[in-house]
Amino acid sequence: MTSNVVVVGGGIGGLAGALALSRAGQQVIVLEQTSHFGEVGAGMQIAPNCTRILDAWGLLDEVMSLGVRPEKIVMKDAVDGSVLSSLDLHDVERRYGFPYLVIHRSDLHGVLLRACERAGVSLVTDVTVTGYSTSGVGAAALHGGGSYAGDVVIAADGLRSTARRRFSEDEPVSSAYVAYRGAVPIDRVAAMDVHLKDVVVFVGPRCHLVQYPLRHGEMFNQVAVFESPGAVLGPDELDAAFQGTCAQVRAGLPLMWRDRWWRMYDREPIMNWVDGRLALAGDAAHAPLQYLAQGAVMAIEDAWVLGAHDGDWDATLAAYNAVRPEHCRRVMTTARAWGEFWHHDGAKREWRNSVLRGRDVYDYSYVDWLFGATALRPEQEPPMFPVA
Repeated sequence: MTSNVVVVGGGIGGLAGALALSRAGQQVIVLEQTSHFGEVGAGMQIAPNCTRILDAWGLLDEVMSLGVRPEKIVMKDAVDGSVLSSLDLHDVERRYGFPYLVIHRSDLHGVLLRACERAGVSLVTDVTVTGYSTSGVGAAALHGGGSYAGDVVIAADGLRSTARRRFSEDEPVSSAYVAYRGAVPIDRVAAMDVHLKDVVVFVGPRCHLVQYPLRHGEMFNQVAVFESPGAVLGPDELDAAFQGTCAQVRAGLPLMWRDRWWRMYDREPIMNWVDGRLALAGDAAHAPLQYLAQGAVMAIEDAWVLGAHDGDWDATLAAYNAVRPEHCRRVMTTARAWGEFWHHDGAKREWRNSVLRGRDVYDYSYVDWLFGATALRPEQEPPMFPVA
């Protein structure tokens, strides 16, 4: 079967790419290996660099109707519960022109899926892509029953991407950390000492806990992450990892899902994502650790850049390859460093706390490079934060 664009992967990144390219006038087909289009997980954060794009696509109002507009991001010490720093999200919106939101992953996925349906994107399930071919005039996604060919193939096939093997022999990198998640009705936390209008991050020795409301404040989302180098996973290990934390943190642990967990992986940055008419996108290109909350955001930015360039495919892919790998390299390496910073113990913990307490609440030098408009060309990429 032939389309202008074949997108492999029906997650947030794949659907965003399909929508962006459909809006640019392309005939797009999305191939999903499972039997239905859906998204797993719980809550996610969407910074202004992403809500700006959703607004341009006419989706921001729907996304806002499903999510929550928190008032602040508050960072606390997980050991003693003290406030270390905060980000005023009303002022963030004033500075960058678009809001900072939290939303259930399945809700954002649903918004993108419905937008693709309205745009006429062909959505195909039960296709497992096993390989790719590419040339100077087109590319194809290969599967057991044949192939799907197009002028270009966008491989948004996730952390364990088949397409990435054409670019690198690397494997996903385990951080030795594991995440437990849980989203519960808000009345389950009514009697607890929690922030119902903020994103709260408790940072502690080799562990952290993130809390925020979802779905109009009707649900409460938590993510508990801790070091688990021996992979002896289970509820007992979760409780043990947070044994030395404050009462606020420990009170949230009984609400976590105990029957599932997620290993924290990322990838090494690679600086070439294009092979002929085949391009990587989303986690296939740049799977990060979660500490900057930019994983899905970067995938949506990939889509924006692919959809924003006019002209022939070779020029479009060259422009994409010139700007996105370097930006995502910055995010991926900074996320690793930020995770180490969060998890300090002993004297390093005291140093971290001093650094955070000394930050001016309205100092945006550390997020301007993230929250600003997505660069379409390398010269539009802003400088990174200052290094002391």
